[in-house]
Amino acid sequence: MLYNLYEMNHAALVPWRAAADMGLNFWQNPVNPWSSSSTARAVTASLELFERATRRFAKPSFELKETTVGGVTVGVSELILLHKPFVSLLHFSKVWPEKIKVKSQPKLLVVAPMSGHYATLLRGTVEALLPHFDVYITDWTDARTVPVSMGKFDLEDYVDHVIEILQVMGGNVNVMAVCQPSVPVMAAVALMNASGDKNTPKSMILTGGPIDTRRNPTAVNKLAQEKGSDWFRKNVIMKVPFPHAGFMRDVYPGFLQLTGFMTMNLDRHMDAHRQLFWHLVEGDEESAEKHEVFYDEYMSVMDLTAEFYLQTVDRVFVNHDLPKGTYLHRGTLVDPSKITRTALMTVEGERDDISGVGQTEAAHDLCSNLPQEKKRHHLQLGVGHYGVFSGSRFRNDVVPMLVDFVSANA
Repeated sequence: MLYNLYEMNHAALVPWRAAADMGLNFWQNPVNPWSSSSTARAVTASLELFERATRRFAKPSFELKETTVGGVTVGVSELILLHKPFVSLLHFSKVWPEKIKVKSQPKLLVVAPMSGHYATLLRGTVEALLPHFDVYITDWTDARTVPVSMGKFDLEDYVDHVIEILQVMGGNVNVMAVCQPSVPVMAAVALMNASGDKNTPKSMILTGGPIDTRRNPTAVNKLAQEKGSDWFRKNVIMKVPFPHAGFMRDVYPGFLQLTGFMTMNLDRHMDAHRQLFWHLVEGDEESAEKHEVFYDEYMSVMDLTAEFYLQTVDRVFVNHDLPKGTYLHRGTLVDPSKITRTALMTVEGERDDISGVGQTEAAHDLCSNLPQEKKRHHLQLGVGHYGVFSGSRFRNDVVPMLVDFVSANA
């Protein structure tokens, strides 16, 4: 019912949005003699804030056209190497200039989180990695766009997809899990090590992931522990309404996830929008554009399949299956101590309020048979959750460590 009310509310706002657009066209028209007045700027700022607050933000694009490798400007072409109903494997293929010797770079699969935002949330991550790696990324699909006839997608399927993608990439691969996928990626790597799979990755990088949420639990962890998966099943799982392609599929709606993210730091978001209003009034276009670029991405959300979301809550945040040694994948026990060929690096943020300090580092204890020289941990000072994989400190401090780590374990 709530999902239907959300859609009805969006539809009801269509004429008001049209009126706001008309108002913006009037007050911003250079022919209008009052367009440069303080009154016009205040009105247009108010109308733009209304438009943005009521907009349904579409899936963004990566728009990564070039990078610089060793001082050489190299083109970037986005290719789809594998397409399945719930995920596509994207390759940011480099297009080298003529007469330039092609430089071989280590392959790096970035496993994007399936936690409400699109893979494009990692645009900055990919951009920072491109000069050093041959980058691939998992582009997860909005569940409301997948017809029910295409079947389910749960945590077991997630692990299977990661293994299949690593096999498609053909060996000599390094994998980097950003936040949520740290657990299924570690499970996939453990299974591949145990089976002697020739495509087992050379190294595994886990950033800000919930390997063991019993360590230094955050508000997010405590909520899951207190409520349990049954509460989430009753209160946040809904059916996709008509006319979406995924009509009648059970999902955890993206707008609920976004609401949760926003309320965690509501004061910060309200202050950011107040600043946007004054930037618009004052004509500070550069500052306003920075705000809009960030929120265009942040407000773009996708639905998750109910079975995947509930299994993740139950097995990762409530029962702690992986650190307890009770994680089963299709009846097979996942044993991280079997990881002996894949080097491990973990990265955490000092101020992370989603995955607390120590939760990702716990992976080292689980990989008990991995030689110490194949293990590395980094605590990035002064950053929160997003700073672990994006921003200036990620580019300047973390990326060089990743390059060195991968090179040392090639």
